[in-house]
Amino acid sequence: MTNAGEITDYLEVVGKGQALTQPSAPYIAIPTTAGTGSEVTRNAVIGVTEQRVKVSLRSPFMLARLAIVDPELTYSSPPEITATSGLDALTQLIEPFLSNASNPMTDAICREGLQRVARSLRCAYENGADAAAREDMSVAALFGGMALANAKLGAVHGFAGPIGGMFPAPHGAICARLLPLVMETNLRAIQGARHGVPLQAPILGRFAEVAQILTSDPSARAEDGIQWLHELCTALKIPSLATYGIKESDFSAVVLQARKASSMKGNPIELTDSELTQIMERAL
Repeated sequence: MTNAGEITDYLEVVGKGQALTQPSAPYIAIPTTAGTGSEVTRNAVIGVTEQRVKVSLRSPFMLARLAIVDPELTYSSPPEITATSGLDALTQLIEPFLSNASNPMTDAICREGLQRVARSLRCAYENGADAAAREDMSVAALFGGMALANAKLGAVHGFAGPIGGMFPAPHGAICARLLPLVMETNLRAIQGARHGVPLQAPILGRFAEVAQILTSDPSARAEDGIQWLHELCTALKIPSLATYGIKESDFSAVVLQARKASSMKGNPIELTDSELTQIMERAL
C-alpha cells in the first residue's frame, strides 16, 4: 500500500526480491489459531498461483504495530485445525532449536514453548474448552513465531512452502506429516557423519534435549522423542500427503523447489536429494 511498483518486485524466489523502502501501513494482528506465530514475524507468505509456489514478502516494516494474543479466540477452533496449527507451532519451536542459527535467546523460548505443547496440544485437541491447554498453545505459538524470526527453520518448512504452493494442502498439515520424518533423517545424517562431517556432539545433545522435554523423561534419547512425535501425529489423525493429490511423479519437482527455499538453509545438516526424496516417499 505504501511502496511503489508491483508486489512481485519485493517477492523472494519468483520476484526481484527488492527491499521495501517505505514503512508499511500499520496493522494490528489478532490470531484466532495457535499455530504460525505470524503476529510477531516480519514476513507474509504469498501464494503465487501461476507459478504454483508460496514465497515470502519480508521486511522489518512488516511487523505488526500491536499483537493481541487471546487464547479465548481459539476455543471454537475445530479439532482438525487445532491439531495441524498446533503441530505447526511445535515445528517452529523444534526447528529453530535445532537450526544452525540457534542462539541463547531463541533457545530459552523454544524450551518453554516445547514444554507447553508437550503437556497441552493433545488436551486442546480432545477438549477445545480446556482453558489452560488453549493458553499454553497460544503462548507456544507466539514463542514459535519469535523463535523463527530470530533464528532459522529447517527442512520441514523448506518442503512446506513448495508443497503448499503446488497442492491444496494446509501448511500445518504438511508440517505435521513431515516433522518426525525430517527429524529421523536429520538425526541419521548427523550420526552417520557422512561427507566428511565430523560427529557433532552438541547438535546430538539438542536432539536428546527435545526428546527429554517432549516425553518428560530426563533419560530419553533422541529416538524416543521422534517416536513420541509419531505417536502424537497418529493420535491427532494427521493425514498422509497423498490425501492432497501428491504422487511419486511429483517428488523431483518438490525436491527441486525445496532446495531453493530459504528455510532449507537453516537445517542443521545439508540433506542430499536422495534423503529428501526418501522423506517424501515415507510421507505419502
